[in-house]
Amino acid sequence: MEYPTRAELGEILKNSKRIAVVGLSDKPNRTSYMVSEAMQNAGYEIIPVNPTIEEVLGVKAVASLKEIDGPVDIVNVFRRSEQLLEVAEEFLTIDCPVFWAQLGLENKEAYDLLKSKGKTVIMDRCIKVEHALTK
Repeated sequence: MEYPTRAELGEILKNSKRIAVVGLSDKPNRTSYMVSEAMQNAGYEIIPVNPTIEEVLGVKAVASLKEIDGPVDIVNVFRRSEQLLEVAEEFLTIDCPVFWAQLGLENKEAYDLLKSKGKTVIMDRCIKVEHALTK
């Protein structure tokens, strides 16, 4: 699997505004919360995607990607690797160019599906770390 270079990641982050976060927890001690809060504080609009919560970081959560109004620049995924294919299939139903699976998450089937549709795929990288390294 081949991913964008650090310079390309920097360009993606510079040109992005709205990040949908699949699996965002409302628990402040969870990695998804800490990473999303940091990205929100950096000026990104965070859209929580989690059917089990009402809101997080002051934003009403949606149950699925399909419930988001308007375009999304990045879908950032905090779900187990074996769930990435399912998330990738739903991702393809919305208007979004970048699928980003967090550090420790990779799935070759999801990668191949998304690349075959011309999408930018990033896996096993922390968006917060990449933002800090490329800003």
